[in-house]
Amino acid sequence: MQGITIHSESKSEIANDSLLQTELKPHDFEKISQIVYQYSGIRLHSGKEELVRSRLIKRLRALGLNSFSAYLHHVEEDRTLHELQAMIDSLATNKTSFFREKQHFDFMRSHIIPELKKRASSVRVWSAGCSSGEEPYSIAMLLHDEWPDINLSDVRILATDISEPVLAKAKSGEYDKEALQDLPPAYLLKYFNPPRSSSPKTYCVQDNIKRIVRFAKLNLMDEWPMKGPFDLIFCRNVMIYFDSSTQRRLVQRFGDILVPGGHLLVGHSESLVSNSAGFKYIQPATYIKQTGDDGRNRRSYR
Repeated sequence: MQGITIHSESKSEIANDSLLQTELKPHDFEKISQIVYQYSGIRLHSGKEELVRSRLIKRLRALGLNSFSAYLHHVEEDRTLHELQAMIDSLATNKTSFFREKQHFDFMRSHIIPELKKRASSVRVWSAGCSSGEEPYSIAMLLHDEWPDINLSDVRILATDISEPVLAKAKSGEYDKEALQDLPPAYLLKYFNPPRSSSPKTYCVQDNIKRIVRFAKLNLMDEWPMKGPFDLIFCRNVMIYFDSSTQRRLVQRFGDILVPGGHLLVGHSESLVSNSAGFKYIQPATYIKQTGDDGRNRRSYR
């Protein structure tokens, strides 16, 4: 009788199936939640157990581990913090798109940019939680479109995120056609290089847009190396992952680093407490720092 040989691929599938059954015990979930909160401010509420389990299974597989307790031991023993960062990258949601939440860009076009052109000798914008770059590049394209002589002005966009993989994607400026579906057609022609024969589905942001955007890794819970002040801060769909006390501290810090009259734009599922940190409500998810609360001079970040 001829024997049956199990190929290496089949063995791998069997091992993977076994790993997929690995249980995330309550105390392991609680420990993961504590670590993630302490490092990033992200609060993993009860009910997120299956999401955490399914996303971290890949890390167990990559490390050759067979339990979440062994994984946690590895994270705590890794003095390089590489696995802690990998854990955060696995659990963070990086959903974004070009010109997402269009109302903000309409407000920029009609109110913010005309005001900046009148009064600003330099302009500083911060995209906090920039993910894979669609947001800061959208800001840059809109500024270019509405400010024809922008290259003669001192305009810079700082784009930060906690995740190194998405920052690498953002810095490349390369996007497939599906990622550009919300982009105005004229912008695709004006601000993107056409696909190369070697990458027939990939468009790349042009250098005149790239040069005004600087990407950097930043954990919003840490000290901020830049001093500002900023004229405009985008922090959209980030604070929904934080608890209320963390949100209040973050909004206060945004207020400290914005110029009087500067704007803070948050996600449309987010809101600030009335008059929080000296902000005034303008329209949904759009706030202005009230003037007259300090006399700081304008400075650029380094």
